[in-house]
Formats: sequence, structure tokens, C-alpha cells
Amino acid sequence: MNTEPDKPTGHDEARRNFLKQSSLLTAFTFVPGPVVQAASGELDEKVAAAFEKVTLKLDVNGVKHKLSVEPRTTLLDLLREQLHLTGTKKGCDYGQCGACTVHVDGQRVNSCLSFAVMHEGKKITTIEGLADGDKLHPMQEAFVKHDGFQCGYCTPGQIMSAVACVREGHAGSEAEIREYMSGNICRCGAYSNIVAAIQEVKDGGQKV
Repeated sequence: MNTEPDKPTGHDEARRNFLKQSSLLTAFTFVPGPVVQAASGELDEKVAAAFEKVTLKLDVNGVKHKLSVEPRTTLLDLLREQLHLTGTKKGCDYGQCGACTVHVDGQRVNSCLSFAVMHEGKKITTIEGLADGDKLHPMQEAFVKHDGFQCGYCTPGQIMSAVACVREGHAGSEAEIREYMSGNICRCGAYSNIVAAIQEVKDGGQKV
């Protein structure tokens, strides 16, 4: 007669694991909120500590900066939180609205999708760097003249893209302008006014 206990089957093992996990989840629901928050905060600190800061040199609007940043810091967050250049807006934070558009070595970039450390030694231009003192940039003047904004939240990104659009040679027609400005969303719907502003600057032959 075989007196040895039956060996557990795969089904038995899976059932035991399920019961263990269920018991753990049940117990977790009764843990006081502050305890959970404290554990979460401790985890956040450990994650942050894992990212050692690195030195970064940037030329922003003609001013040279030597900064200490975490590798995971986006160019957008660096500009807004460390340099306090809040003209560059955080809209969707997914590169879909264009509100965070800046120029990097003359090329337009969605700063929310770009890590700051990728731009070591490069020249960054934000909306604050377009004007010459109290004299507005021609594109800024055109946006004011043609009412190219309503709430104004998307306007900095629109203007930065508009300048790039003309520089890139993509302002030959209304259709072309709309195509190459399609990455910038205006929730107020001022698109026709924006196009008119860009056309005036382009047709006026003003240096942008």
C-alpha cells in the first residue's frame, strides 16, 4: 500500500498561488492610506536617487548656462522649471499639440519629447528669445496684427513653428503652410488668422 502523499499537480500549484495573491491583495486593502503613501514616497525617493545628475552646457537665448540635470529631464521641464522660461508651454506632454515647440540650432523641436542631455553645447531659442529687447520679432507683430491667437496658450509654439516654416521654405502657399503647421494645434480655431500672419511675413521678405 502506498502511504506517500500525492505529489501536487500543476493545477494545485496554480490554485495555491492564486489564494496567496488573493490573500495579499485583501490584506493590502486594509492597510491605512498614510502607510501606503509613505511606502510610495520612499519608492519615489529611491527611483530618483538612481538617476545621478550630469553636467550640461547650453546656450539658451544667447545666454550660456552650465546646469546639473537628471538624464531623464526633458528639455521642456529644464526650460520651465530650472531656467524659468515659462513662455514654452506644456500642453499634451506627448508631442501631439506643438505648444512646447522651440528651436535647437535653428531647427524646430517638440521639447516635451526631447531629453535635455541630448543637446549638450547646442543653441536653444525659446519664444522669449525671438524679440530684440522691446522690439517684437516680425512674426510676433504679424500674429498681433492678424489676431492669430485667442486664449494664447498655443501661441508661443505656433510662433516658433511659424518662424521655422518660413525659414524652411515651406510657406509658398496657404495649403503648404497648413501642411507644415499641422503639428501645432489651436483649440480656439484661429488657423486662418495664423496662416495670414505667416503669409504676410513671408511675402514681406522680412528676415526671420
